[in-house]
Amino acid sequence: MKVPFHVVQARRERLAQLLGQHRYLPVKDLCRRLGVSEATARRDLAALVSEKKIQRTHGGALSEFNDRFPSFRERQGRAAQAKAKIARVTLAFMEPNGTYFLDSGTTICAVAEAFRDHPNTPVTIVTSNLPVGEMLAAIPEVQVFMVAGQLLHLQSTLLGETARKSLEFWKFDIAFLSAEAMNSEGIWNSQAAIVEQQKVVLELSTRAVFCIDGSKLNRQAPHFLVPWHRVDALVTDVSADRLARAGITLKEGQRAVTGGRRPAAQPVPTPKSTTSQGMETEEMPVHIL
Repeated sequence: MKVPFHVVQARRERLAQLLGQHRYLPVKDLCRRLGVSEATARRDLAALVSEKKIQRTHGGALSEFNDRFPSFRERQGRAAQAKAKIARVTLAFMEPNGTYFLDSGTTICAVAEAFRDHPNTPVTIVTSNLPVGEMLAAIPEVQVFMVAGQLLHLQSTLLGETARKSLEFWKFDIAFLSAEAMNSEGIWNSQAAIVEQQKVVLELSTRAVFCIDGSKLNRQAPHFLVPWHRVDALVTDVSADRLARAGITLKEGQRAVTGGRRPAAQPVPTPKSTTSQGMETEEMPVHIL
C-alpha cells in the first residue's frame, strides 16, 4: 500500500530534525528511531540530500556538520590553559609498559603533547585521534595503533561500527576519555557515535580517567555517557566546592590533589607532583571516584 505523501514528508522532516540535533547517526540508528526499513531510510536520506538539507556520508549522515560543529582546530584554542594543566596532571597516570586508549578531542590531544615533551616509555597507545597518533608515533619505544573507522576530517577522528569492532581486540590498562558536558547526573557527549565508541572502550578498560575542563560543568549534551559511579578518576580544573555546588558530591577520601598522599585502597593511582623525568606539575584537583 502506498504511503500518503504527507506521511512521507512528515517522516522526512522528523529525519532532518534528528540529524540536526545529533549531527551524526548511523543508518541502523535512523531505522530504529523512525521505525522504517533500511531501504526507506536511504530513500529519505537521498531526498533530503537532493533538497540540500543534509550532507550524506557512507554508513551514516552528517547534518550540516562542517558548518554547525566547530572543527578540531577551532576547539583546540578554547580553554587552552586549563587543558594544558589537566594534561600535566593526567600524564602521571601513564606508567611504562602500559597499554592506553587516548580518546578523540582537544583535551586528550593536550595530554599527548605533554607525553611527547616528557615521555615515560615503553608504552602502547591505541587512539581514534589522528593528531595524537601522528604525534606519538615519532617517539622511540611508543607503539601507536589507530582504530579503523570512518574518518571525520574536521574532527580529526575515526568513528563508526568498524572502529568499534577494531577495538574489540584490545584490553586497556587505562582509557583517557573526554566529554562535552558534566552535571550531577554524570558525563555527556555531543554525538551518538562518540558515546557508542566510548562505551565499548569503557568495557575494555581496567580504569577510566576523564579529562574535562571547567567550561563543561553544569552542562548537558545530547547523549548521556556514564553516571559518576562508573568513573574511576576525574582530572579537572574545577575545585571540589564548585563540583559540590553543581550537585557532584564526592565522598571523604575520594578526592586527592597532586602532590598529596595517595589514598588507601584506591583503584587509580593519585598522580605524583613529579614524573620519573622530574617534570613538575601544578596543583590540580584530581577526583578519585
